[in-house]
Formats: sequence, C-alpha cells, structure tokens
Amino acid sequence: MAVPVKISGLVLNLFVLLFLVCVMNFPAISEAKIRRHKWELKYEYKSPDCFKKLVISINGRTPGPTIVAEQGDTIIVELKNSLWTENTAIHWHGIRQIETPWFDGTEGVTQCPILPGETFVYQFVVDRPGTYLYHAHYGMQREAGLYGSIRVSLPPGLSEPFAYDYDRSIILMDWYHKSAYEQAAGLSSIPFQWVGEPQSILINGKGKFNCSSLASPSLNVSTVCNATNPECTPYALTVIPGKTYRLRISSLTALSALSFQLEGHNMTVVEADGHYVEPFVVQNLFIYSGETYSVLLKADQDPSRNYWATTTVVSRKPGTPPGLAILNYYPNHPRRSPPTIPPPGPGWDHVSLRVNQSLAIKAHQGFIISPPQTTDRMIVLLNTQNRFNGFVRWSVNNVSFNLPHTPYLIALKQNLLHAFDQTPPPDGYDFKNHDIFNVSQNKNATTSNGIYRLDFNSTVDIVLQNANTMNVNNSETHPWHLHGHDFWVLGYGPGKFDIYNDPKKFNLVDPIMKNTVPVHTYGWTALRFRADNPGVWAFHCHIESHFFMGMGVVFEEGIEKVGRLPSSIMGCVHRP
Repeated sequence: MAVPVKISGLVLNLFVLLFLVCVMNFPAISEAKIRRHKWELKYEYKSPDCFKKLVISINGRTPGPTIVAEQGDTIIVELKNSLWTENTAIHWHGIRQIETPWFDGTEGVTQCPILPGETFVYQFVVDRPGTYLYHAHYGMQREAGLYGSIRVSLPPGLSEPFAYDYDRSIILMDWYHKSAYEQAAGLSSIPFQWVGEPQSILINGKGKFNCSSLASPSLNVSTVCNATNPECTPYALTVIPGKTYRLRISSLTALSALSFQLEGHNMTVVEADGHYVEPFVVQNLFIYSGETYSVLLKADQDPSRNYWATTTVVSRKPGTPPGLAILNYYPNHPRRSPPTIPPPGPGWDHVSLRVNQSLAIKAHQGFIISPPQTTDRMIVLLNTQNRFNGFVRWSVNNVSFNLPHTPYLIALKQNLLHAFDQTPPPDGYDFKNHDIFNVSQNKNATTSNGIYRLDFNSTVDIVLQNANTMNVNNSETHPWHLHGHDFWVLGYGPGKFDIYNDPKKFNLVDPIMKNTVPVHTYGWTALRFRADNPGVWAFHCHIESHFFMGMGVVFEEGIEKVGRLPSSIMGCVHRP
C-alpha cells in the first residue's frame, strides 16, 4: 500500500526556486529553422559604377540578397534561370555540404548546369556560425554580378568571444565593363588577349567610374555613363558614436587582391572564414578573393564629420582607382563628403606587410581545433604559367586542368569511368631542377581532367608553391579555395619549399582554420585537412581568369559513402 508523502510549502518553494535557477542558467536549445528563398536570375542593365552594362541580377539586385540564418538551419533556395541563352550554377562558398555534396553548386564537378528556363532547388544545412558567400560557378559568371553574402549567427543563448552592438556586411568586388564572354574569348584566343585591370572597385555593389574619360566626339557619354545615377552613389556605412560594430568584410573579386581601410580608425580582426581569430589590431585589412573576415570597429572619433572607407589594389601594379565609401557618423548626412582626401592605403608591392598579416592570423585561445600531428600524404602543387598548343594556360605541376562534360560526382557514382582521365595528376614536380625565380625554360604543359583520389579519413598536406610567370621578374598572388572542407593553415614561407626541413616549422599549436588562403609571390603556403567529407571537391585559384585557364585540381574521397544522387543534378548525363 502506497504511503502518501506530504511536501511542505517550504520544500515546494525550494523545488520551484531550483527549477527557475536551472532555466535561467541553461538556455533552451533553439529549434533549427527552415529558411526558404525564391530567386530569379535575369540579365538587366545596371550602372553599379555609373557605367551602364548588362549584369546578372537576383530578383533585380546585384549583389544578391544576403542570406541570414542561425547555426543548424536548413536553407532552401528555389532558383529559376531566366537568362534564356545561358546555363548557370551557384556555389555556396564556405558551406561544407556535409551529406549534401550534390548541392555544392560547382558545375562540372558536383552537378550539371541549370539550363535556361529551368528551376533548380538547392537545400543544405548551415552547420557553423560565421561569414560565408555565394556566387556563380559556371564559366566566368561571377564577375557579371551573380554573388552575395551568407551570415550565420549562433542560436539564442550562446555567445561569441567578443562583444559588439551592431552587425554589418561589406562585400568587395572588382568590376569590368567588358562582358565575361568577351573576356573568355580573349583568354581562349591565339594570340592571347589578357583581360587587363578592372575599371572599378565596388563596395557593397557601388563604385564610381570617371565618366569623363570616355569623352569622344562620336559618343554621347551620358547614354552609357552618368555620374549622377543614384545606382552609383557611394555606399554609406552609418554608425552611432560610441557604439561598436562587427563588420563582416568579404571579397569576391575576379582578379584583384585588396586592402580595406577606414580613415582614422583601427580595426580588430576577430573572425576569418567562420573561425574565431585571436584578436589583433590592424590599420588596413588585406583580403583576397574568396576570403571573409569579421573586424570590430569602435565609432570613437570626432562625430561632427564623416570619414572615408577605401579599398585599394595590392599585389598588382594598380590600373584601377580606389573604391570609395563613406563612414557616416550619425546624425551627419550620409552623402556629406569627408573634409579630407581619401587615405591612399599601403604600397601595392609591399609584400612583407601582406605576409605579416597572414602570419598573424591564429586560432582564438579557447576555440583551437587541434590539427592531426602527422600527415598521411603530402601533395606539392607548383603554380606556373605555360603554353599548350599555342594557348596561354595556368598549370599545376605542369598540368592544366579542364572540366569534363560529365560531372565527376555523377561519373563516379554511376561508374562512368570513360567520362574523365583515370590517370591522376602528379603529387609534386621536379623539386631539384625547377627554378621558381626565373621564366621556365620549358613553357609547354599538358592538359588533363584527371583527379586526386584520397583515402577516406586520411590526413592530407597541401603545399602551394608559387613561381615566376612567363614574364621576367613576375610572380602573382593566388588565393586558393577548397570546397567541402576547412583546412589548418600550417605556415607560409619565402622561396622554394624544402620538403625535408620546412615541415619542422609548421604551426601545430594554434593554426587558424580557413577555406581560402593566399600563396604569396615567390613563396609557399602549407595547409592540412582531413579527407572526411564524402564527395568530390574542387580546389582552385579563386581568380576567375586563372581557374578558367586551368589553375585547379579536384579531390575525391569516400565516394562509396555518398548517398543516392538527386535526379535534378543529372540533366546533362547520357549513358553510352
């Protein structure tokens, strides 16, 4: 027989108090959301830098809408291709696509292109907080205006290792007046026609081209370039005096490495490619195509005036004027010009400044993800400029990359081994005899669409080795982006990588994790990753023209673990 237990009012009150304490100190777990977007791609005439040209817009906008989500949310993008004469695909840059490799959005690697008039649905989970991007991954469409930002925050109740009052996104882009098709035709021609330097730098889709430079007796300049067009009014970042701002700064330039600076203000770097950085202060932020950073800005200067925000080209002799925006101190008018001249930024050829920033980026103490202490495989990728059958190409270990007609993911899952070259590219080059400081004596390269097959769950080291181009005393900075992974940045060094001694200098204590990293002029960059995400993943230079000209490779790992492919990605596949 059960004995009734009496609970006194005092004891009951204690239970209630304990319950409330638990609720207050342990925040409820936020339920992941489904966030739906319906986009339509169209060609439209726009004047982002005052010069009128055809651009690819998303729902009438370029840059496209910012995707805002919380960690763990599912993103669904219903994409209608209304370009009518042009295929497309969109890559979700920095999103690892765990268990959804078919939605990485890389035409020729993970999917067939989206044909004109078709609607394609992308669906994936944003599994980590941070600052990410999306952009076209078909031909050279990115530079036509098909790009935008992804901002992923922590769920409610969780906090980051830094504090701020407001969150803002700034996306940087260089801008050409020639179409991507005109540029691609020149790159694929004999004689070779280089794309040249961009005409403008855009800050959040706005720049200012000098329309008077087009003056010609036979041209009514105002019909093609109008300096009073509101579309090219400089972007204004409005701040409230005394407040702290998180600026999520990202770059999707087609060519240019950039320096971003705010007149009279320091910035504290706190995040890189979705990973917390041990904070350090900069006067200017060097940023390469495909990179994202968060910096903290304190609005602590004279509030009676506005200040310049400028973006300047580095690593190439500038042929492009600086990008200008206004840091607007409320309540000053956002179009009120600062009383000073824009700050010039660092010298374009000051390599050591750029290398020093790269070396300063370490994982935040308390948020270090320790790398494996040893590697299973090392692949050294020599970046060179070459010729193939008279065409100018970029090559990796003397092999210039071509995409196959059948995407690798489909070919491997369907066992269509005829679809691409089964001979893998080399793991290295002639370390002993190749002189990285001079024009190569043998400028000829081969082409291939072969891929690297990685053992699943193995640890892989990649060393990016820079070298001289086909021009005397010239080496270019290349930002390399890895799909499907983050990697540990183990180190940078000048000159030729020493496979015996330089690994002893790797940072295995607090390396930052990133998805995009530069290899500096005449130097090397070492990175390490785990091949633990089943799929087929591109790794390539993020400069549009360089990847178009063959500067990339592809990794396969754990293909047998990839689930059933959705039929929507396989429209271009025909069995023999």
